[in-house]
Amino acid sequence: MIKQLLSKSLFVVLFFALPAIAFSQNGWEAEESPLMTKWADEVSPENALPEYPRPMMEREHWKNLNGLWDFKITGKGNSGEDYDDQILVPYPVESALSGIKETVGAENRVWYKRLFEIDNPHEDGRVLLHFGASDWETDVRINDKYVGKHRGGYDPFTFDITDQVSGSGEQEIEITVWDPTDLGSQPVGKQTHDPHSIWYTAVTGIWQTVWIEYVPESYIKDLKITPDVDNSRVKVEVEGKNLSDDYQIHIKAKEEDKLVGESTGFHKQDFYISLDDPQLWTPDNPFLYDLEVELLGENGNTVDEVSSYFGMRKINIAKADDGHMRLFLNNEPLFHIGPLDQGWWPDGLYTAPTDDALKYDIEATKKLGYNMLRKHVKTEPQRFYYWADKLGVLVWQDMPNGDMRPGEIGKPSKETAKQFKKEYKDMIDTFYNHPSIVMWVPFNEGWGQFQTREIVEWTQEYDPTRLVNNASGWTDRGVGDVIDMHAYPGPDMPETEDNRAAVLGEYGGEALVVKDHLWVQDFSRAPDHYETSQSETQLHETYSQMMQELYDLKDNGLSAAVYTQTTDVESEVNGLMTYDREVIKFNVEELMRLHKKLIEE
Repeated sequence: MIKQLLSKSLFVVLFFALPAIAFSQNGWEAEESPLMTKWADEVSPENALPEYPRPMMEREHWKNLNGLWDFKITGKGNSGEDYDDQILVPYPVESALSGIKETVGAENRVWYKRLFEIDNPHEDGRVLLHFGASDWETDVRINDKYVGKHRGGYDPFTFDITDQVSGSGEQEIEITVWDPTDLGSQPVGKQTHDPHSIWYTAVTGIWQTVWIEYVPESYIKDLKITPDVDNSRVKVEVEGKNLSDDYQIHIKAKEEDKLVGESTGFHKQDFYISLDDPQLWTPDNPFLYDLEVELLGENGNTVDEVSSYFGMRKINIAKADDGHMRLFLNNEPLFHIGPLDQGWWPDGLYTAPTDDALKYDIEATKKLGYNMLRKHVKTEPQRFYYWADKLGVLVWQDMPNGDMRPGEIGKPSKETAKQFKKEYKDMIDTFYNHPSIVMWVPFNEGWGQFQTREIVEWTQEYDPTRLVNNASGWTDRGVGDVIDMHAYPGPDMPETEDNRAAVLGEYGGEALVVKDHLWVQDFSRAPDHYETSQSETQLHETYSQMMQELYDLKDNGLSAAVYTQTTDVESEVNGLMTYDREVIKFNVEELMRLHKKLIEE
């Protein structure tokens, strides 16, 4: 939680700087890094992201497999070397918190192995092995029996390992991962084998929680929750596994402990729960209803149950009273203002060191008076979106960009196109239930862009509950719900249209070097397209002037603006905060005032 700032100083130091040293706990050490966050010293083999990883569908019986695993790096086609090291899962191999911090590269692969216990409370139940995310091609063996392969660096995936485990007791799991990063054809975001400028250190292997879940033979596999604000009801679709036609579903919606609606019926039907005068989810009032879902067997007994939640939220575009197309939330126009959020960490790279750290970036966004963020060419663990839901921030969710190697623009290989579409669909499926996500962004600028109209139209049909931004900045194809431009330093706006809302997908990028909080000291390869302020006073004056210009642009029809960016990242120093999150470069109260005026007036 950001501390209350009593000083009017424009430069706020929240925590003392941590030296670039290794942390040692229980035989594990984080590798040396030029920068660490204050949360790094809370990380240990016994405390490596221990929280339940999927708050949207929670069960009682599960086991976290994060912690120390045996580890090795071999050539891509080689598996012969003995395990000679240990890694702290789920931190990426290249990160300091992994305890490895080595470059892997496309010519190598990484290997993980550990023992774990099975204690399934369900008679004849199933054992599910879940991965939050692993980048990129992951193969799994249990007790030396091959389980399966997954290709995708940003989506969760599951293997049923019931047939591979040996009853109860000790089991062995072995995982190998290969990741060509930007030398491959898969979605890769801002990772590169050659970090510089706006391109960051590659991430290889497991980077989100690995966990075991115990379920009965017949169980609830997934939920799809769709709020219907106009009809004061919520739609729930339940996907089951190993169910006969006689199985039923019982769903209860609760406001704290008070039952506010319920529905029962056979599992193949859609369920609708009506709500009397429902509380609507907004950034100012992020109210969430609890949801309890039971699977009832042929004799009416409870076979399986999961807990979930939902927010009553509607997002659309419409013509406002001022005659401009606007973004509407719950049938009211709302200006979106927020930062470009990269989601990178100096100690964990793709992986926040702790859940509190993950939560902190959203808390900081709210404290600075923003009501949205644009999650930039990266996805996050599901707990990030849980905190966005709970704390109240609108999310524009980018799809990590695909193959950007030189070639004919708009004509990727069949393999590239197929993999992008698969991972894009998986992203939408994974995060569909989160009320905070209000816009899908399949493409950023021209990065890997192809078949834009086809992909946008598919998205609008597949998920009609959200807006679609066909391409954020520079390569608009005339489709989708918004026309988006980038302007550095800006601000600026695209021409208004009759059928789409005008938004500013990126602007600002005002840089300020903060001594003792830098990832690199040599800025010879740093970005050269951002303006650098020489002092915190100049930085704040420039930001205030930009806000004054945004007020006028809003009057002219601008509906949203995204400031670059939440934090410094590696060689970029244009964050609202330093990369280690120790320094906020602005006066918090003043930014809150500036943003409130833009949103409310």
